[in-house]
Amino acid sequence: MTWLITGGAGYIGAHVVRAMTEAGERAVVYDDLSTGIAERVPATVPLVVGSTLDGGLLRRTLADHAVTGVVHLAAKKQVGESVELPLFYYRENVEGLRVLLEAVTAVGVPSFVFSSSAAVYGMPDVDLVTEDTACAPMSPYGETKLVGEWLVRATSRATGLSTASLRYFNVAGSATPHLADTGVFNLVPMVFEKLTRNAPPRIFGDDYPTPDGTCVRDYIHVVDLAEAHVAAARALGSSGGTDLTLNIGRGEGVSVREMTDRINALTGYDIPPAITPRRPGDPARVVASAERIAKELGWTARYDVDDMITSAWEGWVLRHPGAARS
Repeated sequence: MTWLITGGAGYIGAHVVRAMTEAGERAVVYDDLSTGIAERVPATVPLVVGSTLDGGLLRRTLADHAVTGVVHLAAKKQVGESVELPLFYYRENVEGLRVLLEAVTAVGVPSFVFSSSAAVYGMPDVDLVTEDTACAPMSPYGETKLVGEWLVRATSRATGLSTASLRYFNVAGSATPHLADTGVFNLVPMVFEKLTRNAPPRIFGDDYPTPDGTCVRDYIHVVDLAEAHVAAARALGSSGGTDLTLNIGRGEGVSVREMTDRINALTGYDIPPAITPRRPGDPARVVASAERIAKELGWTARYDVDDMITSAWEGWVLRHPGAARS
């Protein structure tokens, strides 16, 4: 099959491209390069630069490359920014998805994998979040992902398009240093950035109802995440009319303090964190149940938190050589 990967020049997208090609699938990348990096795309993989709002270019790309499936990762994803710019997020994430689905169904592409998020759950009051846990997103970003799932599911029911919506938990790590996350929006690179400046990492609140008072999250290695996309894509390709909604996590909670301590230890630093006030809307615990994806796709995560930190640090040091400790 030939898979169009929107957002394939981004951090997660580049890993999906890598996993797809290593699995013997053909890939085409579609990216507006607003945050993606063209150099992440292998020379053997075609790169089409364009917006998901450009229906004409999408239809031509799908037809010209004989695309048989789409993995849609292109989206805006900063929670705080989405609160400030909700109209922008709904345009990019919801209207962009609608235009893409319109092109997919017009051309007759049979399979569609949608990049969703654990942000659809909001602040769930459960030990393990299952796919049946009530969704109550707390930001425009989370809302756009939930609306996106509805739109994908409705299209599936109306047209027979085989679909999978994959709800990511906290993504970290890298397959190679060159594919590492270049942003400083998630916990691991945020701690790296502070340590590199010999400043204390920040912990937002230590008075939550958790064992050490800090928030507990489920971290997933980006390589595991990418391999889950391959498994989902192949499941759709082998069975028409499929409609899946799946968590991608390890089912293991790690507190922010535990992560900060492990990052200090594995990078050779020893800078205790500074406790700052809670951020509005941060739930105490969000940990995935990964039972359904294991049952449906036979997928389970292979990498642990130390693997995530170590591989991410190698990428950080590549871009910040002075950060390395002897």
